[in-house]
Amino acid sequence: MGFFKKLKERLFDRKNKNKEEEIKNDLLESTENEENYEHETQEKNNDHQEEKVELTKEEKSLIKKQKKLDKKIEKQRIKQLSKEQKLNKYIAGLSKSGTNLTKKITELQSSHNQLDEEFFEKLEEILIMSDISISFVNLIMDEIKKEVRVENVKDKSLISEIIADKLFTIYANQSTVDTKLNLDNEGLNVLLIVGVNGSGKTTSIAKIAHKLKQEGKKVILAAADTFRAGAIEQLNIWAKRLEVDIVLPDKEGADPASVVYKAFEKTKSENYDVLIIDTAGRLQNKVNLMNELSKINKIIEKFVPNAPHESLLVLDATTGQNGVLQAQAFKEVTPLSGIVLTKMDGTSNGGIIFTIKDKLDMAVKLIGLGEKIDDLQEFDLDSYIYGLMKGLMPNEE
Repeated sequence: MGFFKKLKERLFDRKNKNKEEEIKNDLLESTENEENYEHETQEKNNDHQEEKVELTKEEKSLIKKQKKLDKKIEKQRIKQLSKEQKLNKYIAGLSKSGTNLTKKITELQSSHNQLDEEFFEKLEEILIMSDISISFVNLIMDEIKKEVRVENVKDKSLISEIIADKLFTIYANQSTVDTKLNLDNEGLNVLLIVGVNGSGKTTSIAKIAHKLKQEGKKVILAAADTFRAGAIEQLNIWAKRLEVDIVLPDKEGADPASVVYKAFEKTKSENYDVLIIDTAGRLQNKVNLMNELSKINKIIEKFVPNAPHESLLVLDATTGQNGVLQAQAFKEVTPLSGIVLTKMDGTSNGGIIFTIKDKLDMAVKLIGLGEKIDDLQEFDLDSYIYGLMKGLMPNEE
């Protein structure tokens, strides 16, 4: 038990705050604070205007320590503010899913007097209806029942914490939860984006470009989804809005590989940090798509060996299990390094992330929590579990 407490400690940096207070107290206990020294120095200057007052070694040391501490505290404050802003986005973006799950589990707890087999069967149904795969649910249920038995849990209210604990632990234990984009290599970094039409692919590219530009990177887009004029036009509008460069096809229906080639030619002399390539998402004919992506990958490798550094599949969270089927089809067509899960704020069944991990053995790297340009966030397991289970936590802050 105590999972919720540990989760909050990780998210709200309570230990770091306590450490910060300890550092402050130690410094203040060692001698008078810097303000007293400055006040004393000012008095001395007033009394001896022409006499230069030299600070003692102790005073200089204290001022140096204080400035160092102030910088450390400010850095920690900015970091914590950023974490809180991200957490707030998760809470808002997962409110639909979280409210739905909270309501169902609360109703289950209030309608049963004990943790019996009927209780567990209904809990299993709730988890499956939350878009969590049956195999993952079976694993969770086995672990929940085991803990209830071993710890002799009788209190129904404790089941919420056990569920959250098992969701977190099983996801984290299946593999390393690495959500960082591999885009810090020397020279040009290449990001290939795939996904069916309507999944939010074009908008996701724009949001990724915005994120990277905010980080100080010089970004260029390649509109290689040449079979859909609307995709090219939409991406071009975003490029102008974000003030990033874009390479467009010479004509409608042009070979996508020619656009990619043209983009690399442009990057050779203009020192770009990241090239983001949009591709077609026509799964109806997987052979054609496979050939198309194979040609694109060969051109990428010709210009930048060992690229693309990321091949991301954009999935629409509202499609549920159908999204997983799409992902399996794309995996057959081209190597993938991660998932961009869009429209998470539009689904009431937020368990699709566990299904992706279970069925595809792939990490969700970015998650769409709203329509704003900065609502595409790096996936964070702590924030995700918190946003999903927040309504079941006691003593909310």
